[in-house]
Amino acid sequence: MPWVTDANAALLTDLYELTMAASYHRHGMTHDATFDLFVRELPRHRNFLVVAGLEEALHYLEELNFDAESLEYLASLEMFDPAFLDYLSTLRFTGDVWAMPEGTVAFAREPLLSVTAPLIEAQIVETFLLNAITFQTMIASKAARVDIAVGERSFIDFSLRRDHGADAGLKAARASFIGGAAATSNVLAGSLFGIPVNGTMAHSYVMSFDSEVDAFRTFARDFPDRAVLLIDTFDVIRGAHRAVEVAQELADEGVHLRAVRIDSGDLGALARDVRAILDDAGLHDTQIVLSGDLDEYRVKELIEGEVPVDAFGVGTQMGTSADAPSLGGVYKLVWDERSGPKVKLSTGKVTLPGRKQVHRFTGPDGRFHTDMISLNKEEIHGSTPLLEKVMMEGERTHDPEPLVEMQRRCLASLHALPGHLLSLEQDANYVVDLSPDLRSLEREAALHFRA
Repeated sequence: MPWVTDANAALLTDLYELTMAASYHRHGMTHDATFDLFVRELPRHRNFLVVAGLEEALHYLEELNFDAESLEYLASLEMFDPAFLDYLSTLRFTGDVWAMPEGTVAFAREPLLSVTAPLIEAQIVETFLLNAITFQTMIASKAARVDIAVGERSFIDFSLRRDHGADAGLKAARASFIGGAAATSNVLAGSLFGIPVNGTMAHSYVMSFDSEVDAFRTFARDFPDRAVLLIDTFDVIRGAHRAVEVAQELADEGVHLRAVRIDSGDLGALARDVRAILDDAGLHDTQIVLSGDLDEYRVKELIEGEVPVDAFGVGTQMGTSADAPSLGGVYKLVWDERSGPKVKLSTGKVTLPGRKQVHRFTGPDGRFHTDMISLNKEEIHGSTPLLEKVMMEGERTHDPEPLVEMQRRCLASLHALPGHLLSLEQDANYVVDLSPDLRSLEREAALHFRA
């Protein structure tokens, strides 16, 4: 089955991007234009977003090209003039990109990314940029909510087997780490992105031996420094006692039982019973890991119930963002070189005109106070601008950032959020204002385009 590669990624777009580009080309519309990528509204119970996916977007822009095979396919559609296909054969992205760094907390209507480039270039990249930014932002935002729920404990991305395809599995692992995951079970994600990998065993491993204790003994000997035993294949309490038996039996061999995992049943009650069994045996440093269709709501319930748990494995609910599985990201024309600001006035889909910056104001307590969207030339004092120039004339302005720095940025942002935004169950508002100049331009553009 074919995969997306640098060679064919230019075709990973909606057809209308190419038909529009062909029309622009035919009519000599080569002027610069600016498009903003933003989210119109936050999903229910989402009080903030965590930006992710920028690295993939920038790599795509750097490598954008239509190879011979791609051009041959487009020619076979019998839709495009040879002159346009010839133009595509030498097309490269030559524009500028401003973006919020990955791990930044953002809100509705704020540009997460802004592209200024010749119109055809800026148009063609729309679909891929939306795909890259909105999916990973959705997952990173979900992971951040899990991180809020776990508090001082940790969680691991277990989502790969339930994610919507191999590509989504890689992106989910990456975005989950940005959002606060300590590790992932996804080995390829560990290899590609440097994310710590973690895992235990499956029930099938236990069932492959003549007895549960044989399975535990064998696995512990094979992995003496990182033995984590899954104890709920048959009966959790018996499994816990057998794990203790193996730990005591193999202690003289240097085997250390790092943790036990419970994946089913009444996790709270079982964890309390298992903690007591481990402590009675002197295994105070053996941790308990809980998994089994967990999300931030269930994790919070367990934490608030003072369940003795050290870490969580969170899979399906996080990797698919099951309670809010889509993010309404859009990519809209806001300015062009010929006629200036552009605005869309469709009911429920009005856009803000002009090239912009987003400013964040912080209160004396160090917490975020308000944001303001302004025109990019305005001087706004006492704020931190969030959009950084990450690409100029088609080239990056700096080397790719380590993933751990993105995670640190996210965690620092979560600590700086006003407390009411940390609620997992209640919708809460954060003020995102418009600057006076942007409000004035918004009114002027609406009057102009309604005339």
